[in-house]
Amino acid sequence: MKNWFHTVTAKVLGVGLLALLMLIPLGQVQTLVTERQALRETAVTQIAQGWGGRQVLGGLLLAVPGQRTALLADNQTTRTVATTDVVLPDTLKTDVTMQVQTRSYGIYAAPVYLSAVHVSGRFSPEDVAKARQASASQWQPGKAEVRLLLSDLRGLRDASDLRINGKPARFASSAERMSDMSSVVVPIDLDALGDQPIEFELQLQLAGTESLQVLPLGRNSDVTMHAPWGNPSFIGAALPVERDVSASTFSAHWHASDLNRSYGQHWEYSDVGVGQAMSASAFGVELYQPVDIYQRNERAVKYGLLFIGMTFVVFFLFEVLKRLRVHPVQYLLIGAALATFYVVLLALSEQIGFALAYALAASAVVVIVGGYAAAVLRARRAGLLLGGALAMVYTLLYGLIAAEQYALLVGAFALLAAIALMMYLTRRIDWYAYAPISAARPDPATMDTL
Repeated sequence: MKNWFHTVTAKVLGVGLLALLMLIPLGQVQTLVTERQALRETAVTQIAQGWGGRQVLGGLLLAVPGQRTALLADNQTTRTVATTDVVLPDTLKTDVTMQVQTRSYGIYAAPVYLSAVHVSGRFSPEDVAKARQASASQWQPGKAEVRLLLSDLRGLRDASDLRINGKPARFASSAERMSDMSSVVVPIDLDALGDQPIEFELQLQLAGTESLQVLPLGRNSDVTMHAPWGNPSFIGAALPVERDVSASTFSAHWHASDLNRSYGQHWEYSDVGVGQAMSASAFGVELYQPVDIYQRNERAVKYGLLFIGMTFVVFFLFEVLKRLRVHPVQYLLIGAALATFYVVLLALSEQIGFALAYALAASAVVVIVGGYAAAVLRARRAGLLLGGALAMVYTLLYGLIAAEQYALLVGAFALLAAIALMMYLTRRIDWYAYAPISAARPDPATMDTL
């Protein structure tokens, strides 16, 4: 039994156990990446507080307060209940031109925008008449409002150029909210309008962070967006029917009708389900940052165990083929160096960018491990070979990180190739002949020939 611990089988099991043990520091690194990413999100929140958050623009809708009589639980007593009926526009057109810049909070940065938004459309008198007829409430004369819905009023820089039926009007602040969205309002007298449509047009300046979405509140809604950003991510309930994306700009056009949504042209504000459906119908664009440093670090850590294991295997092959003895502590030290790579990568990438940080961290680990291997194996050539193999591994890892959509495909073939290479290199080894691993060391005079 004592000799069994010196066999190749025991050594293989021990190396495998040491590789699995490296899951502990890799897990700690993964936690560190998550914590730093959370700090980044906190920084983005701080930027949004001063600039404007992720915006959802609701366009304009007509809100009419009313009253109705309701029975109490005893079915005998009645009370008057205040209600609000909502009427949506017949047509709604939104044109957005975004100016994008990057704002920083400490070492963290996020894309922000200032948009010039032009909104136009009309409320159909037929829709207003149908809503009045279908309502269970008595509309209060002269109390109707045209509301502009917005998710974050802090980003509303200017909304002074508003015209209703060709006449200038001005928004006023309001405490009214709808589907978790704030609003600014302008009163309108429906009785004075009679059977006239309500046509509106406005210009506004809207600031926000990372994304802008629009609600398709019109029976026919058209939305156009333009921005100097080459990596848009189109998000929400609908994709653009037309888009043009170049290296530095994009433009997109959406068209939606009332047939594409799960709510109608008018409803009572107290209907919570309609409000949720309205929020879910938003669509727009996110200023996507392709594979940011935290996504890249997270990907690198996910492949950590694989590459630590591959390095251990290469080290083990040198040990077996050259009839050496390497202590488990030496494997642990190499594993610690390989795990430290991910900490150094994370720390540097926050300061100098991912590509340069990766090159510096990988170079440092290759030099350390290669030099240590040369000393442990007492063969400079072995250290150079191991360092070169490790450099190839890090080059492959960078390719996997950079290949967003093809990372799995590239990784699968790379793993298959690595296993095939190891099988080829060990094809002539008689593992039974390597039962006890010798404790002998190579003669220093021959170390350059190994």
